[in-house]
Amino acid sequence: MTDHADILSASPFRTHDVANQPPPLEDVNLYAIDACLREAVVREGAAAASGALEDFAGKLGARETLRLAVEANANAPILRTHDRYGNRIDEIDFHPAWHALMTLAVGHGTHASFCDPAGGGGQLARAAAFLMLGEVENGVQCPTSMTHAALPVIVKHRGSVPELEAWLPKLTSHRYDPRALPVAEKTGALLGMGMTEKQGGSDLRSNTTAAERVGGTDLYPYRIVGHKWFFSAPTNDAHLVLAKSDGGLSCFFVPRVLPDGTRNAIRLQRLKDKLGNRSNASSEVEFHGALACLIGEEGRGIPTIIEMATNTRHDCVLGTAGMMRRMLVEAVNHARHRTAFRRTLIEQPLMKNLLADLTLESEAATLAAMRLAKIFESSADERSAHLKRVLTPALKYWVCKRGIVFAGEAIEVLGGNGYVEESNLPRFFREMPLNSIWEGSGNVMCLDVIRALSGNGATAQALIEELETAQGSHRDLDAAIARLKAVIADPAKLDERQGRQLAESIAVTWCASLLVRYSPPALGNAYCAGRLGAERSLQPGALPKDAAPDAILRRVFS
Repeated sequence: MTDHADILSASPFRTHDVANQPPPLEDVNLYAIDACLREAVVREGAAAASGALEDFAGKLGARETLRLAVEANANAPILRTHDRYGNRIDEIDFHPAWHALMTLAVGHGTHASFCDPAGGGGQLARAAAFLMLGEVENGVQCPTSMTHAALPVIVKHRGSVPELEAWLPKLTSHRYDPRALPVAEKTGALLGMGMTEKQGGSDLRSNTTAAERVGGTDLYPYRIVGHKWFFSAPTNDAHLVLAKSDGGLSCFFVPRVLPDGTRNAIRLQRLKDKLGNRSNASSEVEFHGALACLIGEEGRGIPTIIEMATNTRHDCVLGTAGMMRRMLVEAVNHARHRTAFRRTLIEQPLMKNLLADLTLESEAATLAAMRLAKIFESSADERSAHLKRVLTPALKYWVCKRGIVFAGEAIEVLGGNGYVEESNLPRFFREMPLNSIWEGSGNVMCLDVIRALSGNGATAQALIEELETAQGSHRDLDAAIARLKAVIADPAKLDERQGRQLAESIAVTWCASLLVRYSPPALGNAYCAGRLGAERSLQPGALPKDAAPDAILRRVFS
């Protein structure tokens, strides 16, 4: 009998061996190879969480988990509005990979931490975990982020809304339970929010969805009629929803399943066919008299729900920082092992300069995201509250905008290998614009920055004091701080048309101040000169001549 395997192996028509390709970046502990994140966790007061973070990072970086992320995005959720008999069910079928990833994320508590006025590191530990989750899969960050962001609102109002007491233990549980059941029968629960309508978008005051007090039940005395144009994670167990009541635009708690086991009158119209974030279900919904209870004062819905949106804006920064970090290590891993023109890519000056510049951008995003987490944790302090008010929108604007540029450059490092889906980089590329849009687009963030500085002189003073902690570290930074002080000295002169320049200036100057304080000198010096100095360029890979790219690149896998 002919042995065809032997014939083929000895064939003169053998074309090539696979060579000059990098090893896959899997089964790697994401925390152990990220000195910037590890140092931030310890420095900002969450050292006690280091062991748990390393354990979580090992699971995230495992080959099996990375494969789950691919499968969850390749197999998008499917809406089933009716069962086979014609009964309305409004169910969504998720791929098993989604549930496995949600089990991992909820199991670590990425959904269940909220600001602790006394400090203690819980917010920081959660921020580090959420950032690393962003290095793997971004769809699951939506339901976990919204739950985390809503918890401070729930805690604040639980005294005046008795129903919320039954929800808190389930919302802080580390058990993922996707079943559509009354909260009393659940082992864990998740929250979402519904704000945007077709006619308004970011202009929430144009919302038409209405809430009428009709005494539906003792727990849920309001009925809501209307729609939401974007309603992400509709299978979460409850949502905070904006609707107009007699007192004006108000915030309502709307459960998916009522205490008697019946489905609330929330109709899923369709799922959005999105550019990215394919694993996560984003829907359009109609409320056909859905039962709800009021959260906060009537007419104060926007301030109530904006508390939640501020937290999710921070998560947009954390998620983008995580994606940047993953794309950076993929690009550097490729360049270290790929040879062209008799040298590895990373040895070639132009490529080395580009990768070093991407390293600076990634480090700045991580440092700022984690420092902002510390500010959130300390926000009961008046100075921290002012910093939170201005730095959150400035950083969300800048980091999320830079993430889009960053993703394009990282893909280009891999060339054609980066443009195909097997590399995973196209998935991150599609994700990047979403964090810039979510919870307020770039222009909305810039207007928020102007409002923060115009409304209270103490906010501008807190910002200047924060920046001046790095005064004297670098001449370009000193000059940038002086320029910024001159711009915000007279709040009345802040011009909407210059909002993007202002937000950029605040974010870049603050990032520079953090790098010179906390990163190796090669990084701080290069960032200040490259972003603030005479040779500054926001085009990646155009670092000044005196930058030390080798020293910068040693930071990537340290």
